[in-house]
Amino acid sequence: MSALNPVGINSALPIASGANRRGVDQTVHQSEYLRVVSKGAGCHIAIGTLPTAATTNFYVHAGEDDIISIGKVSAQRVVGVTTGTTTIIDFPEGTGQPFEVGDAVTLTGVPSYLTFTHKIVDSVNTTAGVGGFFNTRIIVNHDSSGIHTNYVAQTPGPGYAELRGSFMVAAYGDGSGTLHYQQVQRI
Repeated sequence: MSALNPVGINSALPIASGANRRGVDQTVHQSEYLRVVSKGAGCHIAIGTLPTAATTNFYVHAGEDDIISIGKVSAQRVVGVTTGTTTIIDFPEGTGQPFEVGDAVTLTGVPSYLTFTHKIVDSVNTTAGVGGFFNTRIIVNHDSSGIHTNYVAQTPGPGYAELRGSFMVAAYGDGSGTLHYQQVQRI
């Protein structure tokens, strides 16, 4: 077995017999792997935007740990944020972006009044040259209309704004216990 390097924080959620429970943590996607440990009882787990766990999902035995592949990390530098009833995110020209409609995303690296966590992508626009914009932009279901200051990136360098995928974890228990989960890297 390879060694594991923890990424981010360990999160936990209570599990109950025959009940779906969704964790409150909205986790920023930082690694391809999620280590899960179920204490007290086994459980089925689901991972996604707003997951609901059922008996058809991945099963974790009580007292054992498993490592689940949660896919490649999706992240991209942000060069512009336009506020409104939805929020428009602009990416650097010629780079594209990894997000799809329905993905959950988290924005960091901008002034704190513009940041958001775990909001859903409503649309992706890759049309060249519309309104003088030649870069990819997406629309996120986040009401920022109370903010009258948009964001435009200055010189690229350390401390730039970033949009990154995020996820949640849900569990359907065989009994009472706790599901612990944390992103890890294999080293």
